Amino acid sequence: MAEKSSIFDMIGPIMIGPSSSHTAGVVRIGRVGNKMIGGTPDKAEIIFYNSFARTYEGHGSDKAILAGLMGMQTDDPNIKLAFDKAEESNLDFEFKPVGNASAHHPNTIKLILFKGDQKLELVGVSKGGGIISIRQVDGFTSNFSANSPTLIVTAEDRKGSISFISNLLAQEDVNIAEMTVSRKGKHQAACQFIEMDSAPRDITLQYLQSLKWVVNVTFLPNVDE
Repeated sequence: MAEKSSIFDMIGPIMIGPSSSHTAGVVRIGRVGNKMIGGTPDKAEIIFYNSFARTYEGHGSDKAILAGLMGMQTDDPNIKLAFDKAEESNLDFEFKPVGNASAHHPNTIKLILFKGDQKLELVGVSKGGGIISIRQVDGFTSNFSANSPTLIVTAEDRKGSISFISNLLAQEDVNIAEMTVSRKGKHQAACQFIEMDSAPRDITLQYLQSLKWVVNVTFLPNVDE
């Protein structure tokens, strides 16, 4: 079924211009990276694909992604000063434009982030109106908007793991809105991307992380919070 658009997709959020897809959406993709790695990264490799590769400098997408990586909101006037702010924050960054990548949406960004001993790779798409879709995390296929609390669980590919986590959230009275499950191969690591109507308790996240078959648990609040 084709995705439906609303008038709000065209209007977009309150933002620093010039474009909702090339600025606001890009800031929000950067904010996802910021939240997932736990703050401003030490180093960022930023790959702009297709239309982004051709326009990222003129449309301010370069400033927007840096602003998001530093945790700025879409309406922050400091977006225009993102290069200076990145230097102040000791954020080492590199832009890599890739002009013709037919496998990717026209407005696609790949982030390779480093913070301490952590490394995070994610691919995000800016769909217009500030709407984004995170299409890949650390090699796992995903499709979440970051508009609602999202739980990301990487675990052993074992029978019953999906129902176990679903039941655990149900006991917390947490309703699952959307779920995507991705694995790199049979009996290899699998990743569950769970979009929820509300956030689980910290103790639940800690319990999940303590399970021997769970590799990693990441909780991502609404990207605009």
